[in-house]
Amino acid sequence: MFTLPDIRKLTAGALLLLVFGLIGWAQLDSTRDPDRWQGEVVATYPHDPSAFTQGLAINQGKLYESTGRYGNSSLRRVQLENGRIEKILELSENYFGEGITILDKQLYQLTWRSRIGFVYDLETFNVVNTFRFSGEGWGLTNDNQHLIVSDGSSSVRFLDPETFNVVKRISVRENNLPVIQLNELEYVDGEIWANIWHEDRIARISPRTGEILGWVDLSDLYPRSSRGSEDVMNGIAFDQETRRLFVTGKNWPSLFEIKVTQL
Repeated sequence: MFTLPDIRKLTAGALLLLVFGLIGWAQLDSTRDPDRWQGEVVATYPHDPSAFTQGLAINQGKLYESTGRYGNSSLRRVQLENGRIEKILELSENYFGEGITILDKQLYQLTWRSRIGFVYDLETFNVVNTFRFSGEGWGLTNDNQHLIVSDGSSSVRFLDPETFNVVKRISVRENNLPVIQLNELEYVDGEIWANIWHEDRIARISPRTGEILGWVDLSDLYPRSSRGSEDVMNGIAFDQETRRLFVTGKNWPSLFEIKVTQL
């Protein structure tokens, strides 16, 4: 067992060696290689190929989706099995829709560069509140206590859902190097899962330290040769009740239910 010596008996030089040794030990522990996972398709569902997917969430079997691009941004409720749009709210052409999340029967939506977010009644899509935030809005999820926001950098912010004040920040890192382009987010069993813009993999992130815990390879879902350069993977939805996990991408014709297995 590793035990600490009695610090009172150490000389100044020995004490410095102990401190630097402990720092080295901590750094060694923080630079472990992340786990590697792969996604296996369980089922495939229709998805609107004109939907520039920016956010995805699921609640009581209903799929909710935020789409982007100026003049085409929307909030949707979609039937999972057939992809039919049940309800749609088109955003003003001044807004570029981004990430969404559902908390306490309300749906939260970010916009890209307008620095404004919307809070909707989950059933009616009526706006019940708005909020301001700094920087760009990319991904959004929650841990049942906080809104969790990405902005395209390596930084992830935790917001109070009542005041929208920042209560915590983490820097996402792999082997002490920043991981940037964090896009759509989902909270899955105590981890933050994040799409990486222009990559067909998902980062599994510790919400406590920001450390990359693992990578999920989804490069076999939709061949790059069949899509445009901006038709990238984006959209993660986890159904806590049924334990089902769904992913899609911008302008993808399919939504995939997947399970992940470690390599």
